[in-house]
Amino acid sequence: MTDTNASSLPIGDNRDGPRVAILGAGMIAEVHRRSALLAGARVVGVMASSAARSADVAARWRTAPIDSFAALRELAPDVVHVCSPNGLHAEHTIAALDAGAHVICEKPLAVSSSVAHELTDYAAQLDRIATVPFVYRYHPLVREIRARAQNGEFGRWQLLHGSYLQDWLLSPMATSWRVDASKGGPSRTFADIGSHWCDLMEFVTGERIASLIAATTITVPQRPVQSSATFGGAGGAGGAGPLQRVDTEDAASVMFRTASGVLGTVTVSQVSAGRKNRLWFEFDGALRSAVFDQEHPETVWLGSQGSAEILPRDPSAGSTDARRLSHLPAGHAQGYAQCFENFVADTYARVAGEAVEGVPTFADGLRSSRVVDAVIRSASSGQWVDVVDVGDVGDVAAATH
Repeated sequence: MTDTNASSLPIGDNRDGPRVAILGAGMIAEVHRRSALLAGARVVGVMASSAARSADVAARWRTAPIDSFAALRELAPDVVHVCSPNGLHAEHTIAALDAGAHVICEKPLAVSSSVAHELTDYAAQLDRIATVPFVYRYHPLVREIRARAQNGEFGRWQLLHGSYLQDWLLSPMATSWRVDASKGGPSRTFADIGSHWCDLMEFVTGERIASLIAATTITVPQRPVQSSATFGGAGGAGGAGPLQRVDTEDAASVMFRTASGVLGTVTVSQVSAGRKNRLWFEFDGALRSAVFDQEHPETVWLGSQGSAEILPRDPSAGSTDARRLSHLPAGHAQGYAQCFENFVADTYARVAGEAVEGVPTFADGLRSSRVVDAVIRSASSGQWVDVVDVGDVGDVAAATH
């Protein structure tokens, strides 16, 4: 991960940028902060898990500690980044909206689709920009594949498949608040990383999952109670102490059909040895296929019946959006950090009234929550289930019954 120490960041006055507060102070909050600063924001406050920790983080970040929602309202930030554990997303998002702020909320937007629906509806009522960091949309070559799909280069989609594999919870001594359903929600691996894959598939192909059948597994039935840092592995703080029962999945496999009838599969895991953050997809069309691996995002594979080619990222070629998001010359690798920076910059541009295409919003977070809910229902029943999808975010009754 890129160094995010305060001394290493371009912390200027940024007086013309948005005033930003960050709720949460873990690994992903550091990523949000870095991206906010690079986008020209002023980070004016931070709330961590306790008043003491808020004060400590605020001192390191050279900003103000936030010890209550009342203090957040008094601070009156332009944008609030919600980076707290999943179970706190709803109350933190509501507090941010009540403070008059636009919101970036980490995924999952909420631990159930009914709550995600309420948040989406509330943000819309208040006319606030509200986004969710499905940041893999921001790889330039992902946008290139999407543009080519929209232009008909691949033909009708015939098979959509892939995986998202990690190993940070492989060791029985590795743990996190995410393994506890009371803090992270009833789904862990699929809600955490399967949500990214499904959002990316639907964004690139234009297909939408209509029904699915899912199976999940818990490969490590007990883990230490004391939480360690995300991606900390067995060497983190969770390496000793009492154990707790794990009630969220370590891996999942899902077969689905889209609304137009295309078959697809995805496998996700946080216990696959040697796989650090491998989001991979192959989308097979009647004319061509496309393969993307986010651990190697500088090239994609494009195949047809008579040929195969490796397409490199190049800011001087490709679709308008791919060129817009490609900040470095060809051969100078871009990756996850630049995706996050582009996402935050695009969100701030939307806050400033600019029309930016492809920004993942609360509506996309709600859509993701409905797919996750379907996975949970199917894994429990062993049956195919429909993905509930309501186009009108104001139709609460239809979404929750």
